[in-house]
Amino acid sequence: MDPIRLLVISNATASNLRLLEKLPEPVEVRVGDDPEFLKTHAPDADVILNGSHHGDLLHAVFPYARRVKWIHVLSAGVDKVLFPELINSPVPLTNGRGVFKDSLAEFSIASILFFAKDLRRLVSSQEAGKWEQFDVVQIRGQALGVVGYGEIGRETARLARALGMKVVAVRRRAGLSASDRNLERAYPPEALREMLGVSDYVVVSTPLTDQTRGLIGDAELRAMKSSAVIINVGRGPVIVESALIVALTEKRIRGAALDVFDVEPLPEGHPFYKLENVLLSPHSADHIVGWADSAMNQFLENFERFQSGQPLENLVDKKAGY
Repeated sequence: MDPIRLLVISNATASNLRLLEKLPEPVEVRVGDDPEFLKTHAPDADVILNGSHHGDLLHAVFPYARRVKWIHVLSAGVDKVLFPELINSPVPLTNGRGVFKDSLAEFSIASILFFAKDLRRLVSSQEAGKWEQFDVVQIRGQALGVVGYGEIGRETARLARALGMKVVAVRRRAGLSASDRNLERAYPPEALREMLGVSDYVVVSTPLTDQTRGLIGDAELRAMKSSAVIINVGRGPVIVESALIVALTEKRIRGAALDVFDVEPLPEGHPFYKLENVLLSPHSADHIVGWADSAMNQFLENFERFQSGQPLENLVDKKAGY
């Protein structure tokens, strides 16, 4: 049997590369992040593993990878690795979908509790040595709206439902949720503002596509309750950042918990740093201990399927963008 030739786009010092020793034989592995090295080995590659968070190098070597049969990216989001040549090619693309859903759902619930129990005020009073009682909100019975009801959205809904919250969501195919025990109601995309209007908390977990870029702007933020909180664990540009800053500054909504941004790292002096009604995470909500190993192990499982001719898991709809 001829060996499968795997080209890995990654810094050779990445710790998760040690797991490639588990690859079933026969396989030949080439690892690097130098463009010329990658272009040299791309023509022989049967499989390409993109270990970078961006797609620049993949884009550069793809024209040389004339025999590649499968490309896998370790990340869940693929907006940064898709380009027209790959989208229009017959080469299947798979991703790290599912590896990060639990952690991002937990962050979403933590954000809900952060605002409901006013944890910032608790910490501030403790640091100031003040005993200052105040009322807090009970989330049981409140409504959580989910924009992007994929794996992250569904897991968040499950946890919220366990805490007694009512969960609603926007779905492209709302009828698919007819038997979903965690959902009170699924709204079609054209009813987004209606869903926002009934939600006490909104979790945005949709991927970034041409359809979702700027999905939540000034009109959508104005549709929300003044007491509502928006939580973004999807992609920064899904929410119009300038509109969100105005809504938060004018206190037209209660607050926002943000793990993703238009520009990362968030530039020094950005308004989000100073707004007291913002919980800011430096895109760390999915950086669980061992996340890189988990993503690599998922690839290894898929590699065994590829080698044995079984259907690949986590296939990306390249034209849809997720």
